[in-house]
Order: sequence, then structure tokens, then C-alpha cells
Amino acid sequence: MHDQRGDWAGSAGVAELGGTAKPPTNGRFRTGSTTKTFTATVVLQLVAEGRIGLDAPAAHYLPALGLDRRITVRMLLQHTSGLVEYTGDKYANGKVVKGIPWSGKEWVENRFHTYRPEDLVRFASSKPLKAAPGTAWSYANTNYVVARLLIERVTGRSYADEVRRRILVPLGMRDTVVPGTSPELPGPHAHAYYRYQEAGKGKTVDITRQNPSWVSSAGEIISTTKDLRTFVSALMRGKLLPAPLLAQMRKPHPTPDPKSGYGLGLFVQDIGPNCGGTLFTHDGHVQGYATLMYSTPDGSRTLEASFTYAEDAAQSQAAAYQKAVQTLTTSEFCHK
Repeated sequence: MHDQRGDWAGSAGVAELGGTAKPPTNGRFRTGSTTKTFTATVVLQLVAEGRIGLDAPAAHYLPALGLDRRITVRMLLQHTSGLVEYTGDKYANGKVVKGIPWSGKEWVENRFHTYRPEDLVRFASSKPLKAAPGTAWSYANTNYVVARLLIERVTGRSYADEVRRRILVPLGMRDTVVPGTSPELPGPHAHAYYRYQEAGKGKTVDITRQNPSWVSSAGEIISTTKDLRTFVSALMRGKLLPAPLLAQMRKPHPTPDPKSGYGLGLFVQDIGPNCGGTLFTHDGHVQGYATLMYSTPDGSRTLEASFTYAEDAAQSQAAAYQKAVQTLTTSEFCHK
């Protein structure tokens, strides 16, 4: 956390099942969808340089992927492209699209498999759109994997290189990693676990090591709370984007949650006048890891947190997680 009193870091629980050591306050963790804010920032930097048109068809840059030409770059970053989720999705008529495994025993046994981003996108673009491009909001990792390919096509460099060159190195974020296909979690960290049933018996597996290529530029980044604070504060203060593009990034498009909108790689959350009004955030989740990243509009007050736990397909920890999020955000932003 950071506010007018300075920085504060703390931890609770244990770093590993059966152990006694607390999670390290400088620990690394898988940020999940918080990665999307990094990806959107790089795309918008390329827009600022005139190398990408925000309202240009994504297919103009990536003609081989079979994308509907009505889908613009803005729609990708805003989740209004209509593309289905490659991990599985459901149409309004109830028809289900089965995607790659991302939960349960099947994912645990498959967690070191390497997925090519092109293949993930081609799978999604081969399916009918959920809605006409630009007409409906539907959150999908697919959009941000297309954004990765867009970055790589326009720059001629890897997604990881561009994130490092444009964000991590300039901001001195030395503990943040773009792992690609590496299953390692470098540096101090807490462990994550997955529970499932096998032959009628519960089984708990340490899933700290996993190949994040299945989530790619939609959720692969590894970071620390300190580095996330550096990133979101710099972003909000205009150090990464020119003011007009930052304003577009923070302009909310309606989502199913009436208190929340989605800009370009950022949720815009109304927490009420007694709690400071508007927060910009992008939480994240991958198996066994959950991440919080919140900031006031001027970047002067931020909240970053990581949770590690034993996950299961039923998401049995979801209620406890939501309660913890509510407690933390209320404590930091409503009682100052």
C-alpha cells in the first residue's frame, strides 16, 4: 500500500503448506490478468508513435489470423471485439464452445504444455463471434493475445522484449519478469496449490511451477507488490502515455457490473464519494494466485496485494477472496 504516510508492506499465513515461514513481503507472484494493463500500455505507446491506429482493423496488421475486419484495435483492448474465449465460452443461445483446459485435473496434468499464441487466436477466430464487433462487452483473454501478436508484428521484436524495453527498464522494475514458456517463479515466493478428486480421494498438488503460455500476454507476468506500485503510479501520473491516450485508457465502457466500467486495459470502479470516488484497477487470477492493483486517479494512493491458496474447479475460496478484497479496499480508500 502507498498513501500520504508512505509505503507499507505486510504478510499473513504461510509461504508453503506444512511450513511456518510467512510469505515474503518482497515475494514474486503470478499477476494473472493484471498483465493486461501492461499489454494495453505497450499497444497505446505504439499508437502514440503512429505505428498502430487505435481504430484501425486488427486484421490490417495480422492478415493471416482470419480476424473479422470489423474488429479494431480499440475493441481488442476494450473487450468489445466479439471474439470467443479460447479457454471455452458460451453464446447467448446457450451453445457452449469447449476450449483448452485451464482448470481441474486435466489442467494440472497439462500444466507444462506450450501453446503458441497464433494457435490460440486461430482457434477463437474460427468460431462465430459472440456479438457484432463493437456492440457488446465480453471479457476474453483472446483479445489480449491478439494484442501481443500485434505488438510483435509492428515492432519486429518479442512481446517480452517490448514490455522490458518500454516499461520495466525505464521504471527500474527489476523484480518483474515476462516468463514466456518458462515454468519457473524466480526469487522468493509463496507456493500455490490445486485440489481435485482422483479415484474418490482428494489430491492437493503444488502448482507453483507451471507453463504460462496458455494465458500469454493476457496473464503471464510475474511481479511484486512494490513493482506493481511503481507501474500503476507511473501510469496514472502520465509517465508512460501522453495525456490524450491515458484519458482514453481511463474512459469506461459499460460492463455487467453497474459500479464498474472497462477502459483500455483498466477497470474503472466507482467506490462512492465517501471512499474517494473513482479507482482504476485490474485484478488478476491464475491457478492458485490472485492479484490486486488499485490506484486513485493521480496515483498518490495505491493498493497492491497477492493471495496464494489451494484452488479447485468449484472456486470454493471465491467468497473468502471477495471478502478479503472488500476489507482491503475499504480499509485503504474509505477510512483516511
